[in-house]
Amino acid sequence: MNNNKTIFIGIASYRDAELVPTLLDILARAQHAERLHIAICWQDNGKLHPFIDSGFIPQLVGEHHGHTLYRLIKGNAQIQLLAVDYLKSQGACWARHMSNTLYNGESYHLQIDSHSRFTAHWDSEMIAMLESLRSQSPRPILTHYPPPYTPEQNKEQRSNKVSRLIFSQFNDKGVVSLNSVDMVEEQPRRSGYLAAGYLFSDGHFIENVPYDPQLFFIGEEISLAARAFTHGYDLYTPHKVLLWHYYGRAKSPKFWSDHTNEAKKSGQVDQVWWERDNISYQRILSLLGISDKQVDLGHWCLGTHRTLQEYQYRIGVDFRQQRIHPLIKAKEKLTWFDHLPEEHELWQQQLVSPHLRMWQLTHADVDILRKDVLWWQLSVYQADNTPLINQQLSPEELLKLKSNDNGEKFDLRVYFDTQRPVAPHCVRLCPYIDGEGWGDIKERAW
Repeated sequence: MNNNKTIFIGIASYRDAELVPTLLDILARAQHAERLHIAICWQDNGKLHPFIDSGFIPQLVGEHHGHTLYRLIKGNAQIQLLAVDYLKSQGACWARHMSNTLYNGESYHLQIDSHSRFTAHWDSEMIAMLESLRSQSPRPILTHYPPPYTPEQNKEQRSNKVSRLIFSQFNDKGVVSLNSVDMVEEQPRRSGYLAAGYLFSDGHFIENVPYDPQLFFIGEEISLAARAFTHGYDLYTPHKVLLWHYYGRAKSPKFWSDHTNEAKKSGQVDQVWWERDNISYQRILSLLGISDKQVDLGHWCLGTHRTLQEYQYRIGVDFRQQRIHPLIKAKEKLTWFDHLPEEHELWQQQLVSPHLRMWQLTHADVDILRKDVLWWQLSVYQADNTPLINQQLSPEELLKLKSNDNGEKFDLRVYFDTQRPVAPHCVRLCPYIDGEGWGDIKERAW
């Protein structure tokens, strides 16, 4: 790691008790902490004692973009803390944008969440991995969902499995959401997707693809991936673990639990969280060509290096029609297609419309472990009662569709493809019982 190879670390933190432990871990495990510039958009109550109690010395710098800016002194790293009253926050993407306003030309850029843990010498490892991709791309980015940790775990208990991002589904607004699967590779693997909680790139990414402060949360990753691609950046999944992420955080305060209708009525907040979310969706739908409604995206538009259509070819997804290439959901779970199609029409003919719902059931209503069931009939119908699928599943096959079982309730994954867009209306599940015939039908709206 050369002396001039500095790293700008942007962190958005919302009332997060894990922020200070994350900062301590960053510093303790970096090989060259003196080459780090950490910028935090700290959305909290303004009380600095958690930092002071952990050995940080705060120094008031002044005002920055209407908020108080501190310097935190501990070791040789440069740490800036932009203090924002959490009720004045405008959301996660706004906070990432605000932290990035403190960028000062550093060589590299690392974007993380404020609940992360790191491997030893993570800084040198990330730089070496990124630089190993220069022969393949002038603008590589390392990004994926890191494996999980929880604060009470010892380091030895954390998973070292690498995962890569894959297509999950189109949400109810038609925007792509992501999932991940395990990956074993000897080098970084090309990807079409981006994770907002771990993104390592050249520093100029901040300037070339500035964070849209009007985005809220859902759709952040697919829209930023499209913008990165069209600005000439290439996404790669790291082939080894360099940090961990704390998922869930069920007991931690969330933006949407603070920025409520009641808080707006009392004058505590300017906008309710869902109002910001609506504005965000309008921008994302316009950016990705899903909606005909034109929105002035300003500096936060697509790039001109490559087209949005080429990005859709590369990931095998038609945003507007909500259709995907079958290999995305097949065993391969492709997220990147090396070759462009010869004709657009032929490409479209290959695509299918995916349909996915997680159906929550109770064990009291549906006993999927019942021993006298010969098979289960799983069906999906349109509004006119036309069947879209009729599947006879053995008890073992049905069990494979079960997830998120908490002992009382569980989710049943219902997935199928159609060659043309259709509107599923309801889903039904019925057992065929040995010696009795058909049992009770369970039905829910799609």
